[in-house]
Amino acid sequence: MNRLKEIEARLAQIKGELTTRAAELTEAEIAALETEVTALQEERAALQAAAEKRKALLEKIANGEPVEGDGGETAPVNVLRNFKPTENSDGDKYGSLAYRKAFMQYVCRGAKIPAEYRADAVSKTTDVGAVIPTTVLNQIVEKLESTGMILALVTRTAYKGGVGIPVSTVKPVATWVNEGAGSEKQKKDIKKDGMITFAYHKLRCAVAVSLEVDTMAMSAFETLLINNIVEAMTKAIEQAIIDGDGTGKPKGILQETPADGQTIDSAAPAYADLINAEAALPQAYENGAVWCMSKKTFMQYYGLTDANGQPIGRVNYGIAGKPERTLLGRPVVCCDYVKSYAATLAAGTAFAFLFNFKDYVLNTNYAMGVKRYEDNDTDDTVTKGIMLADGKVVDKNSLVVIQKLKAA
Repeated sequence: MNRLKEIEARLAQIKGELTTRAAELTEAEIAALETEVTALQEERAALQAAAEKRKALLEKIANGEPVEGDGGETAPVNVLRNFKPTENSDGDKYGSLAYRKAFMQYVCRGAKIPAEYRADAVSKTTDVGAVIPTTVLNQIVEKLESTGMILALVTRTAYKGGVGIPVSTVKPVATWVNEGAGSEKQKKDIKKDGMITFAYHKLRCAVAVSLEVDTMAMSAFETLLINNIVEAMTKAIEQAIIDGDGTGKPKGILQETPADGQTIDSAAPAYADLINAEAALPQAYENGAVWCMSKKTFMQYYGLTDANGQPIGRVNYGIAGKPERTLLGRPVVCCDYVKSYAATLAAGTAFAFLFNFKDYVLNTNYAMGVKRYEDNDTDDTVTKGIMLADGKVVDKNSLVVIQKLKAA
């Protein structure tokens, strides 16, 4: 059986080479690998056939059936029928050599233990668990996490690193003039320090499994492994979009300083917070701006009522049955990347904000890719996800932040 394991290991190694180095292999190398695979498969089939023959012969011997070549007589080598309950020096028949041999035959080949070693018994419901083998479903249950709410909302680009987006703070002004008169020529001022430049930030997630685990793994395990890597990278990107510090990762929305008058201090979630935030949001930026907060914070706002006792929050369900949350008619995006409001929340910490996510640009120079390769030193199979990305707010005028009231 050790040879079978060696064959399976070599076949798996060849499969890995064909997967990871397909473009590098020459025709001669591919032909050599094909010849080796054929030889290994034939050897494996021969070993498996020999094992089946040995198993069938042992079953005949254990059941006392005639074996070819013994003249048609019943084989006298049925050790179980020749066992006698010889007691040992302690008078315990279960400690005798005969019983130990019978028990070995029972465990290894399923041969029935002789009646002299068995006591009368009745099977009960408590014994069923030991009789019926446990079936392992092709499914793995794990704790769920919410991801993918933010990534679909931001502006996605794929420019080469170092690209700059010019930002202008001065717009031309139109003036009324008399008949036949002209107006002053105006300058469109775009300064170099107003450029937003994207850099390279590398995001990587790698998981290694041993050769033995990779060979015996269920399909559910392999699928779950890849899904976990993609989910982990998505979560890291979304966390950076919301609150990344800009060092080795994208700069987050909450790391930007809102425009003057667009930071709302709140001692606790209140109706006035929403009114003040809506008032602070410039009218030119109303379209597309949405609320972003944790679900726990939203439910605190959802429980508030206006002066007439009407709830200010709404949770509707669309055609697909997906919850559609709103506050004062404006959509709410709930995510776990914004801190929830609590009495213990540090002063000055943001727990909700208004923003048009299209004003955030995520530049992915190398889009997320998943690769598999074999570590030649350990024979481990490594699955990795990698990408190059950077992100920044390109227009912060749609940003209104509600933060915990600072102590006076």
